[in-house]
Amino acid sequence: MKITKNVSAQMDIKGLVMKRLVASMPLLLGLAAITPAAHAADCGAVTIASMNWASAELLAEVDKFILQNGYGCDASIVLGDTVPTLTSMAEKGKPDVAPESWTSLRPPITQKNIAEGKLLIASKSFADGGVQGIYIPKFIVDQHPDIKTIADAFKHPELFPDPEDPSKGAWSAGQQGWGGTIIASQYYKAYKGKEAGFNLVDTGSAAGHDGSLIHAYERKKGWIGYYWDPTSLLGKYQMVRLPSGVPYDDAEWNRCNKVEKCPDPKPNEWPADEVNTIVTKSFSDRAGSAYKYLTVRSWPNADVSQMLAWMADNQATGADGAKQFLKKHPDVWAKWVEPEAAEKIKSAL
Repeated sequence: MKITKNVSAQMDIKGLVMKRLVASMPLLLGLAAITPAAHAADCGAVTIASMNWASAELLAEVDKFILQNGYGCDASIVLGDTVPTLTSMAEKGKPDVAPESWTSLRPPITQKNIAEGKLLIASKSFADGGVQGIYIPKFIVDQHPDIKTIADAFKHPELFPDPEDPSKGAWSAGQQGWGGTIIASQYYKAYKGKEAGFNLVDTGSAAGHDGSLIHAYERKKGWIGYYWDPTSLLGKYQMVRLPSGVPYDDAEWNRCNKVEKCPDPKPNEWPADEVNTIVTKSFSDRAGSAYKYLTVRSWPNADVSQMLAWMADNQATGADGAKQFLKKHPDVWAKWVEPEAAEKIKSAL
């Protein structure tokens, strides 16, 4: 009887345990079911600013696809531009992410907002920074290996003929109104372009500037002037940026190189511009691994230029470019995300 009672007692205890386990199963299953959703809720709704130029549109769409499909964010695109977007992010907390912000183009208040912690610099958007400067075709460099600097190029006006006056070289500074045009024009003065046999050419518009480069390149003629990277044109045509041949002097740069009416500029190196991804503090606090992705996501400039060239050739949108990039370059973007997120992104393509 004693043994029977013990056995009965053990059976009763086992039965009670089983009942409790069965009763708790819906709760356990429910917790398992909501775990991914809870993780997604940490990220929540995310607004991403798409600025009014092609590279910013491409970066915004890639971020949207990755955050949406890799991290379960409710990601959406909002149109923006540098000053109003960054001001709104600091004052209103929206949008959450600005994928491409050029340091030199930010309003002064943005640096104050970063210092105060309202905005955070998550990463470098472009690994090589925003590169501006004086470019010539690679085939000219290959044919004339003595041309290594801007000063070297000024020795050869015959290699860069002005279509309007072939007896002179053409120094294509860009359209009026561009900051880069001012600097390129000051370079013309600093290197004594007129005395060297060059005309300072105003290409009239962005389309005219691009057209002058394309027209010369496709006819295997020399071209020298202002351009920047990453861009679709440099993704399509092989151009070489010429260094100044002298160290960068910050005081001289600010005194005269970028001041239009300064009469006596000196040769100087054109510094790279840091281009950052900026996020709101509230997003960084709640987004967890989605924010971590943005802290490591940094594009090689050459990849951006190649994608912009593909978009231009195919009249593609930023969303089209994003899918093309994600399909063709997992070797690049998979390094930005966890393996689990990478598999989800691949499945969504």
